Amino acid sequence: MTLHRFTKVCLLALGLAAVQQLALAQIAIGPVTQSISAAPGVVTTPASAGDLGLTLPNGIGQQGAADLAPLDLQTPAGAPNVLDRNSIPALGTTQFQSYVASISGKQLPLFGYSLFGSRRFGAADNLPAPGDYLIGPGDTIELRVWGAVDMAQNLTVDRNGEVSIPKVGAFDVAGAKAKDLESLLEKRIARVFKNFEVSATLGNLRSMTVYVVGQARVPGAHKVAGFSTLISALFETGGPSALGSMRDVQLVRDGKPVTSVDLYDFIRRGDKSGDAPLRPGDVILIPPAGPRVALLGALDQPAVYELKPGEQSLKGLLSFGGGISVLTTPHKALIERIDPTKPNRPLAVKEIALDEQALNQPLARGDVVTLFAVPQTFSNAVTLRGNVAAPLRYSFTPGMRISDLIPEPSALITGDYYRRKNSVVQFERRDTKLTDASAVNDVRNLLEEINWDYALVQRFDTSTVTSTLLPFNLGRAIKAKDPAHDLVLQPGDVVTIFGVKDVPVPVAKRQRYVEVRGEVNVPGIYEVAPGDTLDQVIVRAGGLTPSAYLYGATFTRESTRQQQQANLEVVKRRLQADVSNQSAELAQNTKNALTGATDAAVIQLQLQEKKRALDSISHLEASGRIALELNPRRPELPDILLEDGDILTVPVRPSFVAVYGAVYAETSFLHAPGKPVSEYIDQAGPTANALLDGALVIRADGSVFANRAQRSWAGLGNGRFMASTLEPGDAIFVPEEIDKRTGYTRFIEGAKDWTQLLYQFGIGAAAWKQLN
Repeated sequence: MTLHRFTKVCLLALGLAAVQQLALAQIAIGPVTQSISAAPGVVTTPASAGDLGLTLPNGIGQQGAADLAPLDLQTPAGAPNVLDRNSIPALGTTQFQSYVASISGKQLPLFGYSLFGSRRFGAADNLPAPGDYLIGPGDTIELRVWGAVDMAQNLTVDRNGEVSIPKVGAFDVAGAKAKDLESLLEKRIARVFKNFEVSATLGNLRSMTVYVVGQARVPGAHKVAGFSTLISALFETGGPSALGSMRDVQLVRDGKPVTSVDLYDFIRRGDKSGDAPLRPGDVILIPPAGPRVALLGALDQPAVYELKPGEQSLKGLLSFGGGISVLTTPHKALIERIDPTKPNRPLAVKEIALDEQALNQPLARGDVVTLFAVPQTFSNAVTLRGNVAAPLRYSFTPGMRISDLIPEPSALITGDYYRRKNSVVQFERRDTKLTDASAVNDVRNLLEEINWDYALVQRFDTSTVTSTLLPFNLGRAIKAKDPAHDLVLQPGDVVTIFGVKDVPVPVAKRQRYVEVRGEVNVPGIYEVAPGDTLDQVIVRAGGLTPSAYLYGATFTRESTRQQQQANLEVVKRRLQADVSNQSAELAQNTKNALTGATDAAVIQLQLQEKKRALDSISHLEASGRIALELNPRRPELPDILLEDGDILTVPVRPSFVAVYGAVYAETSFLHAPGKPVSEYIDQAGPTANALLDGALVIRADGSVFANRAQRSWAGLGNGRFMASTLEPGDAIFVPEEIDKRTGYTRFIEGAKDWTQLLYQFGIGAAAWKQLN
C-alpha cells in the first residue's frame, strides 16, 4: 500500500470515527438535539460530514451525519424513540403514482420494490462461508491436527491478518480464500511436523460496517456479515426508498465506483453479474430514480416502471411486465403523454398499434401506456343453455339450424336426471320403507319436464346494437323439423330451452300423477291425460271394492291446501288482533271509574271466548280437502279437471256416527237409518253449557250442515236441523256456550266461525275434537 493510499484510508477511518463519537456525545450530553426521522433507523443531527472535514465521493459528504450513524447505536433509557432493527419504513406513494391514479383511477405499485418487503432479511451467521470468501481480521479458524502430533486450536486472525500456531509460529492468512485455507495451514505446519492430518474450518466470521446513502429506505451505517455482497446487503438494509433507483445501485470503495447493479435484470433474469463482495467501509449509493412511466390495462403486472438510458422503448418496458399477453389486443394501445412544449403542459393522447415499429419507439418521462383486452366475442360459436344435457358453446357452421344444434330429444336430458335416478337405490337401506308419498315424489321429481311449446333464440345485432328474441316451438323444430320453427342460426346466437317450472304451460299440457288410495282393487299412482275424470281413474285402478264407501271419499289437492292454509292464517291473525284490541279496551274500562261493571263483564266474556277460539285453532292445519257433495243414495263423482298431486281416498263403509263437543260422552254411536240428530245428541248427553243452537253436522263427504235457527224468522230452523237424518260416517259437533248475549250475536261470534273452519279450510275429523 502506498503512503498516499494509507494516508487516505486513515483519514476516512478517522472521519467516520469522529461522526460516531459526535453521535454518541449528542446522546450522552443531552443539550444537543437529536431527532428521529419518520424512517426508523435514520438519525439526523445539525452536523454534516462536510462540517467535520470528511470528503466522500460523488457528493456523499453532503449527506447528514445521520446517514452515517451506525444502526446499532442504542438510545438510552428515557429517550423518546427506540430504533427498530428489524422493521423498515413503509414505502409510501410518489407524486407520479398519485398522478397516474388521478387520470386512470388505478393505484399502481412501483415495480420491484416489494422485493424488499417490510422487514429486513439479516444474514444468517451459521451458514457456511462461500469458497471465495476472503479471510480477514476478526475471523476465527477451528484447527484440528492428528497423527504424529495432536492439536486442537481456535485461531483468531489479528489486526495484521496473522494467526499464531504453537511451535509453528505466526504467519499471514488475510486475503486467502476459504477454499484454500486448509491447504495453506497444512503447508505451514509441514515445515515443522511430519505424518499428520489437518482439518481447518471457519468458525465465527467477522462483521463489517458499510454505509448506505442516497435514496435508501434506511440510510446510515449498517453492520453486515463478512461475506455479504452488494445485493445481499440491500436485503439486509431495506433497499431503495420510493424515490430511489432500482436500475443503478452503485458500490463505491475508496472514493471510486467499483460496480453497479440493475435490480430489474436481477428480478427478470436472475442476473447478478454486477454483484460483488463487500469490504469494510464500502459505500452503497442509491441515486434518485430515473424517468418513470406507467403501464396498465390488459397485462399481468400493471405497475410504474423506471426507464434506463438505452432501454426506453415500449418493447423493453413490456418485457418487465411479462410481455404482451395473449389476452391483449395487438390492434390498439394508448399513450398519454405530457406535452412539455406548451406552457401548461397538457396531456396528449396517442393511439398506436402494437406492431414492431410502435414497440421500438422510445417512451418519455411521465408516459401512461394503456393496453386493451381482446373482445370477448366468438366469431364461430352459438350458445346452448337452459334445460339441456350439455349447456355449452358449439361451433357454428353455415346453414346451421336448431335441429343441428339439438339433433335428438335425448340432448335435453339434464345430468341431474341420471344423478337422481342413481340415488333412488344407491342410498336406500333394507330397513327403509317405501311409502306412497316418497314414491310419488320420486316419480314427479325424477325428470325435469321440458316445455316443448316455447323456446328462444336471442340474437344480437352489432350494427344496430340491439337484441332480438325469436321464439319457436321446440317440439316442431326437433321432432317435426318444421322450417317455420327449425330456425336458421347465426354466429353469436344464444338458444335457451325452458322447463315447465321456468315457463309454466297450461295444466292440460303438463304431466299429471294422481294417487288413488283405499278401497279400490289396485291402489297406486296413475298418470292422467287431459280430460280424464275421477271415475276414469277409479276404472284404471280396477274399480271399487265391495266395501268401498264412495260417499265418504276424501279428495285432496295441494293448491287447495295452500289456499286454505293462507285463509286459516288470516283468521288467526284477525282473532289475535281482536284479542289484543279487547284486552286494551278491558284495561281502559278498568281504569275508568265511570264505566259500568256490566260493560266490563261483557268485554271479559267476549275476550275469554275469543282467546279460547284462538287457542283452539292455533295448532290446526288445512288438509286441502275438497268437499265432493255427493248424494248419499246415488253417489256420483263430479267431473273435476285433475291436477298433478291429487289424492283420492275411498274409505271402508263405516257403521258409526260420531258426536263431539259439549257432550258427556264424546264417542261414536251405531248408525241407525232414519235416526235424527236430536236423538244422537240426547244419547251423548249435552252438558249444561252446550250451545245446541250452534250445533254442526260434518257430513262424510266433507260438507257442513249448520243449525240455522238463529237466522230463521220463527226459529223453525232449529227443529228442521234436529230432525234431519244422518249417514254413516257423519259427525255432530256441539260447541260450548260461554257468551250469554243474544242468540243472533252469539251465533255470529261463535257458531259461524266453526262452520268456516270446517268447511272452507278442510279441517279433518282428527281436528274436530280440538275445537271443544
